[in-house]
Amino acid sequence: MTTLPDSTVIIDDTTLRDGEQTAGVVFGLREKLAIARMLDDIGIHELECGIPAMGKEEQDSIRAVVDLGLNARLITWNRALIGDIRASIACGVSAVDISLSVSDMMIANKLRKNRAWVVEQLRTAVSFAKEHGLYVSVGGEDASRADTAFLVELMGIAHELGGDRFRFCDTLGILDPFIMFEKIRALREAVPGLPIEVHTHNDLGMATANAIAGIRAGARFVNTTVNGLGERAGNAALEEVVMGLKLACGIDPGIETHRFHEISRFVGTASGRPVPDWKPVVGKKVFSHESGVHADGVLKNPGNYEGFDPAEVGLSRYLVLGKHSGTSSLLARFKEFGIILSREEAARLMERVREKSQEIRRPLKDRELRRLYRVSNSPLVTPLDRIVCSDVS
Repeated sequence: MTTLPDSTVIIDDTTLRDGEQTAGVVFGLREKLAIARMLDDIGIHELECGIPAMGKEEQDSIRAVVDLGLNARLITWNRALIGDIRASIACGVSAVDISLSVSDMMIANKLRKNRAWVVEQLRTAVSFAKEHGLYVSVGGEDASRADTAFLVELMGIAHELGGDRFRFCDTLGILDPFIMFEKIRALREAVPGLPIEVHTHNDLGMATANAIAGIRAGARFVNTTVNGLGERAGNAALEEVVMGLKLACGIDPGIETHRFHEISRFVGTASGRPVPDWKPVVGKKVFSHESGVHADGVLKNPGNYEGFDPAEVGLSRYLVLGKHSGTSSLLARFKEFGIILSREEAARLMERVREKSQEIRRPLKDRELRRLYRVSNSPLVTPLDRIVCSDVS
């Protein structure tokens, strides 16, 4: 069994399980293996790699991931059924998540059972898994709508039977970070010996905030997916959670972040869900600056308007030349072209850039900037500065 580092926070990435449950997403085997390798390479501690009960094809893909010999611990998702757990054992994994619906809403309207039945299923499934030497995470589906006293009872039973952690699931993504913090803190105090994992959904746009709130409250494990893939509006995004922990919380989970952009692009292509240019942390234009005040500040010192170095996540800065730009950006861009403008020359050209940008209702591309420069009636630079540059837009 893989032994996880004694970190403050353990990242359990479920791109290969919950990420693939995104409506319409199917990863091929090569894509699954590539994603697993990339996540392992950057130091992700645990990968939830599939649902063996789905059948032979899923089991074969899980075995293929197991055969990679990754450093990350591999865990599979299971219902609280012995048959599901047997299928996981046959795949060669040593860790399982055993999921039970725990809210009265789902117990009555999904399972058509009662709390006593849930307790018995928990006892049977966890006992079987521990008898077979498995690491066991007990997943509380819809825990965010469950009765707290019942959750404490279930956690106590899981702990008594040797369960290794409890997964608190905000299955519908309905919590806010303040309530998440209160719930996790209460559960930590009630059953201090059982570590908690938080699994958050983004239905209200708060998955990352809720994940971090849960960690702040004492959860040690957190579920993520690359790009926030997942059911409905998705899960907490790996890149957002890791960078949020580092920058907002001062908690470094030990993940190599410089490949985030690369991994994000790969998963975006594999999932058929392209990454928006303005996606937090990994969008290719999140370090673009157009406003003259902001661009000038960034050029003087990036820390003025950038919370972290774009290279930290595999990106680079880009200065946009358009309606709101200032001469500092223009000077910097033309310097990249090998053309040195004076402040006065840049100011005159900037007027033309703004006019053109408003006319075409977008920023100017590099080739358009050079064309505007060439066709200008008044020479803006000395002949020596008039060099030919390849289009880099």
